Amino acid sequence: MPINPLPASLDDLTVFLAVVRAGGFRDAARGLALSPSTVSETVARVEARLGQRLLTRTTRSVTPTDAGRELAARLAPLIAETAAAVEAAMSRRGELRGGLKLNVPGAVMVDILPPLVEAFLARHPGIRMEIMVEDRLVDAVAEGCDAGIRYGEFMARDMIAVPIGPRRQQAALAAAPAYLERAGVPAHPRDLLAHECVRSRFSSGALVPWEFERDGETARVDPAARLVIGTNAAAAMIGHAIGGLGFCFVFRDWLEPHFARGALVPVLEDWWPSFDGPWLYYPGRRLLPAPLRAFVDFIRERRGAN
Repeated sequence: MPINPLPASLDDLTVFLAVVRAGGFRDAARGLALSPSTVSETVARVEARLGQRLLTRTTRSVTPTDAGRELAARLAPLIAETAAAVEAAMSRRGELRGGLKLNVPGAVMVDILPPLVEAFLARHPGIRMEIMVEDRLVDAVAEGCDAGIRYGEFMARDMIAVPIGPRRQQAALAAAPAYLERAGVPAHPRDLLAHECVRSRFSSGALVPWEFERDGETARVDPAARLVIGTNAAAAMIGHAIGGLGFCFVFRDWLEPHFARGALVPVLEDWWPSFDGPWLYYPGRRLLPAPLRAFVDFIRERRGAN
C-alpha cells in the first residue's frame, strides 16, 4: 500500500512549532541552533505547502494566525509522541539517552529538586536536563516541556501527578534579633500590619499571600512591604530579613539553618500553617519519552526508599 507523504516534513513542522512557542524567529533559531534566516525560510516553506498563512509578522512580533494556532496545538502532542517513540527505540540499544525539560517554581529549586537532579543524572549520564523556573500556571507540553512541578492548587488539570519532595511542608515567620529588639514581637498575625516586612511577588504581579492558622482560626494579613522580591529569589529575601529589614514568611525548611545559628528568630510559631508538598505532573499520553519515564520511576523509587 503506498504511503501518502505529508505536505510538510516533520523537521519543518518542528521548526514552525518552535517559532510559535518562542514568539519570534530569533529566539526560536537560538533554541534550534539555526540561523534566523533558515528558520524564516522553513516556516515560509510550510506555509507555501499548506497554502495557508500560519504566522502574522510585524517588525516587533510574530503571532500565529487562527490556522497557525490550531496547527500548533495539534502538532505539539504529536511531535512529543514522535520524539518519545524515537527515544524509546534508541534506549533499547543500551544506555538511556535523550533530553528532559521541566517547568518548575523557584520554591523547589532551594532544597527539593537539586539533590534529586544530581542523583538522577549520575545514574543516567546519557540524559540531558533543562529546567525552566517560573511560578505561572502553565501547560507544560504547550511550553515545550516534558513535565512540570507545582503545588496542588497551582497544578494544571487533566495531568498525571506523582508526589515529589516532602508530603507536608510548613510556612514560618521570622525576623532578625536586632529588628525584634527595635520593633517588638507581635502577639497576633494582625500585629504585623504595624511592622516592616520583606515580601515576595509572583510574576503575575500578585504578592504572595500571608495566611496563618491556629486551632481552626485563619488570619490573612496584607502588611505593607518594606521590600518586595520576586519568588525566584528566596535567598535574597531571607538575607534581607537577616539584615534587619523586617519579617519574612517563607518555607520553614529554608529558615531552620538560620534559626540554628541565631541569625533569625521564629515568631508566632503556633500560627504557622502546614500544606501539601509539591507534585511532578505530566500529560497522560500512552507513550512517555524515555527520559521522562526514567525520571518518574526514579522519583517513585526514592519515595519508596524513604
